[in-house]
Amino acid sequence: MNKGFFEALELLGDENSVETEVLIEKIKSAMLKAARKAYPHSEENINVVIDPVTKRFNMYILQEVIEDDVPCIDENEVNLSEALTRDPKAYIGGTIPLEIDVAKFGRAAALTAKQSIKGDIREINREHTLAMFEDKEHTCITAMVTQIEPGSKGTVTVMYQGTELYLFKNELIPGEELHEGKPVKVYISGIVNKTKKPIIKISRAHKDLVKCLFEFDVPEIQDGTVEIKAVSREAGARTKIAVASNDPNVDAVGACIGPKRARISGIVNELNGEKIDIIPYSDKTEDFIARSLAPAEVLKTIITCRDFGACTCVVVVPNSQLSLAIGNRGQNAKLAAKLTGYKIDIKPEFSNLTGERAAELDDSVQSVPEPQKAKVAEVADDSVDCEDNVETAEPVETPAEE
Repeated sequence: MNKGFFEALELLGDENSVETEVLIEKIKSAMLKAARKAYPHSEENINVVIDPVTKRFNMYILQEVIEDDVPCIDENEVNLSEALTRDPKAYIGGTIPLEIDVAKFGRAAALTAKQSIKGDIREINREHTLAMFEDKEHTCITAMVTQIEPGSKGTVTVMYQGTELYLFKNELIPGEELHEGKPVKVYISGIVNKTKKPIIKISRAHKDLVKCLFEFDVPEIQDGTVEIKAVSREAGARTKIAVASNDPNVDAVGACIGPKRARISGIVNELNGEKIDIIPYSDKTEDFIARSLAPAEVLKTIITCRDFGACTCVVVVPNSQLSLAIGNRGQNAKLAAKLTGYKIDIKPEFSNLTGERAAELDDSVQSVPEPQKAKVAEVADDSVDCEDNVETAEPVETPAEE
């Protein structure tokens, strides 16, 4: 019986990534609770011994040896004559152990022990999970794909340091195919239900995955020379990331691209070929908004309202650049709005109906002093044009947040 117990104990520890010593203490506590329920009068005299080295597991009540002519009150006492049959060295006033048969525990006591052990293991797992992931929240980890659920559900199971995590279909990059046995980078977007059974939420569609990848691969970002100011993303299609240099001798965009595009190419490959616009950040809002609409050229940017968080602006572009500024299904304008935090109203240089020059707006409002095309590094699959299948569209107002 003891051999089977210790084999089960070892297996339980391995399955739950719990050290044997910790598990033994939890089992001891559970067995004591059960024994005290079965022997309520012996609460202080019950002992549990679990020794994995000698493979010893037993429970006993420490009985006091009394004279033969004195009746025993309960199981905490034993007459001398009986004590001598179990231990020849027994004497009056001494103690002698009475082994408890666990199999004779009542149903209620056994159930108490089982529930207590399960609860302790859950608590150990909770503490273990939090210890492993709490400091990794809002960062990236590299996990191994272990299972891909077929069909429309498409949940991907990944393994990280012995812990299974679940990557749901809506958190995958649209169109990507993961493969069992291959490593994959995921972003830990949050930990919920911390007080009970923690759930680690992971994603490959989150915008901060891109930020993490740049932090991993660009040393200048790691040491603080280059700073990521903002990120907007439509997973699987395009990302805009604004960067600034804290050293005038370091080009932030060039650092992110890397020698022979090595750094950015690795990030694009990790994102399944997703296009990336690297935008040089500017403290001047008008300048930053103009750059955010790259690859479109911007003639004038006019801030129309900054009150109470309602940030809006009008951007004037050449007629030939209108579709490029708006982008396919409004994608370029939406990403620019999310990147800058401004609602952007894009207008063509000349009105199609009146021929009025839209750039001749109220000059009392601060604007970009001369036509400009934002400096931008766009990185994408070389086989795909930067604005493929761009739709022609009328001037639109693009909200900062969808």
